[in-house]
Amino acid sequence: MKHFWTSQSTRIFADLAELTRDPEVGITRESYGDGESLAIRYLTQFAQEAGLKVSTDRAGNIVFQRKTDLGGPSLWCGSHLDSVPQGGNYDGLAGVVAGLLCLKQLDEEQATTPLAFRVLGLRGEESAWFGKSYMGSRALMGGLSPADLTLTNRFNKRTLAERMKAVGADVEAISRQQWLIDRSELAGYVEVHIEQAESLERQGQALGVVPGIRGNLRHNQVICIGEDGHSGAVSRQDRHDSVFAVSELIARIDKRWGEWVASGRDLVVTVGTIGTNTAHHAVSRIPGEVSFSLELRSLHQATLTEFYELIQQERRLIEEARKVSFEFDQRIDTQPASMHGPWVDHLQAITREQGLQGVLTPSGAGHDAAVFANADIPSAMLFIRNQHGSHNPHEAMRIDDFVQATSVLYQAAKEFKL
Repeated sequence: MKHFWTSQSTRIFADLAELTRDPEVGITRESYGDGESLAIRYLTQFAQEAGLKVSTDRAGNIVFQRKTDLGGPSLWCGSHLDSVPQGGNYDGLAGVVAGLLCLKQLDEEQATTPLAFRVLGLRGEESAWFGKSYMGSRALMGGLSPADLTLTNRFNKRTLAERMKAVGADVEAISRQQWLIDRSELAGYVEVHIEQAESLERQGQALGVVPGIRGNLRHNQVICIGEDGHSGAVSRQDRHDSVFAVSELIARIDKRWGEWVASGRDLVVTVGTIGTNTAHHAVSRIPGEVSFSLELRSLHQATLTEFYELIQQERRLIEEARKVSFEFDQRIDTQPASMHGPWVDHLQAITREQGLQGVLTPSGAGHDAAVFANADIPSAMLFIRNQHGSHNPHEAMRIDDFVQATSVLYQAAKEFKL
């Protein structure tokens, strides 16, 4: 069985890398775009040739199940099929492939499981395209607002509603925030994913069991508005310098972040983009406008809320002292999520039976599993070690590790019950 999983997964990953290769570097599978759809078509053909049933749900996601599946409470195994621009081949895809290989094996064996086992290939998990994450899973459970549907793709400026409609999603029902799936069929959700850091690699562990997922609080754009001026003529006390104002705010945030981490609080802070108005660039000009992004992540909602308020206090002090103003765009929040305790323990037991430590590995990155867990659906996650981080073209995964994760998932599918 493991030999076939090795050969099949190697071929699938190689084929999809070739199909969705970016012209410059890495892999690009745009949310609700061509690369994502190519991956869906390829996996659909693979599943149909294996005798499995394939359908599309009302959010545009792809569903794989056995033809003998008559409905009812099911264990859903899923992950996403999009990537960041010029990213890696395994982020998201590994989980869908692992689920498909398990589903195929169960079908060939005509195995009976406590819960029907289905595989869900989710669209639109990455926030890189529309500034919002988990779009496919949120849409499925009434979690996208009318305002979310007006978000535009940062590259082609098409709205999320337009792109979702183009792949067959029921945009009207999504706008009304309806559940697009019978909740009684969602007995649980399990996701296999590469770890997007290198903690497992450092520990020499092939797999990790996820106890929880960090939530995040994000502004895609904050604009500091000051006043343009001549670099030689305007004195320090008369300046409204947006660059120094933003630099001071970031420095203060970094100092406070260090203090909070030193006190034992779980928190990461990122300014991912920053820049002045290119139309006004000049060495001799005081910049009157700077834009930047801001993201906080933590396993604890209270930490996110309290640190965000601290940032607001700091920015008000800087506004007064430097005679500038900060304008924040729409805040996007994702709640932290805890995985289902009994299933966390069960996954640890299975991994230990296979000779691993079952090491607990909290997730700093967000995943669709958080959406399911926060909808009170029992959820679990299994990490595969990754040698070069994620969201970059050098992302790596050993096939032997992937096969071991597939083996754990296969056993979970045969044993997980409510």
